[in-house]
Amino acid sequence: MKQRLLVMNGQRIVQEELEGVWANQKVDKAGALKPGIYNIYTADKVDKSKRYDGVVVHTDNNNVYQQMDKKFVMHSRQDFDTVPIIGSAKSISYNEQGKAVVSAEAVKQSRGRSR
Repeated sequence: MKQRLLVMNGQRIVQEELEGVWANQKVDKAGALKPGIYNIYTADKVDKSKRYDGVVVHTDNNNVYQQMDKKFVMHSRQDFDTVPIIGSAKSISYNEQGKAVVSAEAVKQSRGRSR
C-alpha cells in the first residue's frame, strides 16, 4: 500500500494509491508542515544504531514517518512511549532496549549573512 501526503492551503491530505489512482483517506490541519508532496511510501526502515534528525511528517497505527533532507525514514510506533507531534523537528535515537529516545533537533549552523 503506497501512501503520500499533500500539504496545501493549511490542509494535510493523506492519500493511498488504489489501482493506479490516488484516493484521499484523511484530511486534517497541516500545522507546522511546509506545503508540498511528501512521498512517504519511499521511506526506509531505521537502523537503530543511528540518530535521525528531521521533521515528523506523519504517524499512523504502525509507524512514525520522519523527513531528513529529501529522504524519509519509518520508525515503528511501538518503539515510542509518546509519539512526537506532526510538524515538529526532532532528533530520534534508540537506547539499549531498542526504545526510541526523542529530543529537540539540534540547531544547525548555517552560513547566513547578517548586517
